[in-house]
Amino acid sequence: MSPICPEVNMPRRASLLPVRTRRCWTVAALTAPALSLSACGGVAAGALGGGPGTGPGGSGADRTDTLAAPAALPTSASPSSASSGPDLKEMRVRTFGIADVTPREGEVVGIGMPIIVTFTRPVPSRAKVERVLRVRMSQPVQGGWYWLSSRQAVYRPRSYWPSGERVVLDARLEELRDVAGMSGARNVRRGFRVGRARISVVDTRAHRMRVREDGRLVRTTPISAGRGGKPAYTTTNGVHLVMRKSDPVVMTSAWMGVTDPKDPRYYKLKVRYAVQISATGEYVHSAPWSVASQGRANVSHGCVNASPAFARWFYARSVRGDVVVVTGTNRPLAWTNGYGYWQMPWSRWKSGSALRQG
Repeated sequence: MSPICPEVNMPRRASLLPVRTRRCWTVAALTAPALSLSACGGVAAGALGGGPGTGPGGSGADRTDTLAAPAALPTSASPSSASSGPDLKEMRVRTFGIADVTPREGEVVGIGMPIIVTFTRPVPSRAKVERVLRVRMSQPVQGGWYWLSSRQAVYRPRSYWPSGERVVLDARLEELRDVAGMSGARNVRRGFRVGRARISVVDTRAHRMRVREDGRLVRTTPISAGRGGKPAYTTTNGVHLVMRKSDPVVMTSAWMGVTDPKDPRYYKLKVRYAVQISATGEYVHSAPWSVASQGRANVSHGCVNASPAFARWFYARSVRGDVVVVTGTNRPLAWTNGYGYWQMPWSRWKSGSALRQG
């Protein structure tokens, strides 16, 4: 498990940064590994349930807004189903539906955003189900499904979505009748829009980050990436997507087994303007303690450190699905890490479609 973006040389005064209202996107991909530390409102990032509300104690300052969190997955019959009579119980067993779709309805996303469909139970025939998962676009582009498991499929275009694209997923499950002894439940429709083509490139060797929008360079800033020395301290290389953002995120030394406040290595820090780009806890975030190293050296334990001013600007503009490309390290981002799907070549991605298998 990689760290939840712990940092080195964190002065205690940094923990005195003011706490403001927190808003946090929560990752909806069930295949992403659960993170081991609390990140927003005292709820671990792996705990994806819930909706808009308040954090511990009901304080508005601890507010967490959850977007497109997957529904709880059924593991056994509920008490009500046990007493509903054999016909209703049999119908529930024989029916499968959609538990969650990411992105959420009406969401504005980045050009790299995948469509993630999670089913209530293993589907009886991937090929037949895939045929009724129809993706309509205002600007048609080539794309395809990849089955992560019999309960989850991911759609991505061959190349990034065009800026301004309007996409609708039309899951026509009602067209499936008695497929291998099971039937599809109700149809599900989700529509979202693609925003600006925002692509950020983090050059860990030059210690610079460049942000382009619709092909135009809009910002360049010095950064400090993972210091290396071992994989856990090395920023992952490759195409990342913005998964969520939170202000602040609590980062501690617990990832390396240091939980005693008396230990000189101990820290617990509220980090401002944190934009998460991997499921293993890499962020682009404000790091006032490393400003002197930004643009000169890599000193973090894996995150991309930036000045408070830049981090605030980047945080405000970021949407889920924005592309962040990291270059210059020897630790590749796994395609199964968060939204790392662009790490897989298109030729291999196509092989994950059930329709290629008949």
